[in-house]
Amino acid sequence: MDLAKVIRDVYDFPKEGIIFKDITTLLKDPAAFHETMDRMVKSFEGIDVDVVVGPESRGFIISSVLAYAMHTGFVPVRKPGKLPAEVIRYTYDLEYGSDTIEIHKDAIQPGMRVAIADDLLATGGTARAACKLVESLGGKVVAVRFAIELVGLGGREALEGYDLDTVIKFYDCK
Repeated sequence: MDLAKVIRDVYDFPKEGIIFKDITTLLKDPAAFHETMDRMVKSFEGIDVDVVVGPESRGFIISSVLAYAMHTGFVPVRKPGKLPAEVIRYTYDLEYGSDTIEIHKDAIQPGMRVAIADDLLATGGTARAACKLVESLGGKVVAVRFAIELVGLGGREALEGYDLDTVIKFYDCK
């Protein structure tokens, strides 16, 4: 199945000049959604994972399905002020500005084997920030996975040294 054909382009969102890759068209297509998630689950063969971390908001969808399929826990990473208990935070740059994410201080225990999963890899800022949060709590990031990769925006370089895999690649995204 050519999953790239299922992704909708939304021009000038969230600001002029950006071509947003909208996964809602993939999520509502049962065959495409199953194929994407099956490929992502398969990418974890031979990797022991204790918990899957997913950044807000589309990352919740991807990472919670992976956690369920792999019989692991799920940990949300959220924007500031959304988590009710004590948190740590990390501020990072993304392709059209900057952002901050938080994780509960007790979400990751030292030595836990953690996978980070999200819908899209562009500059890698969000995923790198999630990795830094996990590592600051003593967790070991054993894999970083995405449904979509925008090749050429620096995401792979930002995540150099991590076990990285993506399902759908879009080229010429500069």
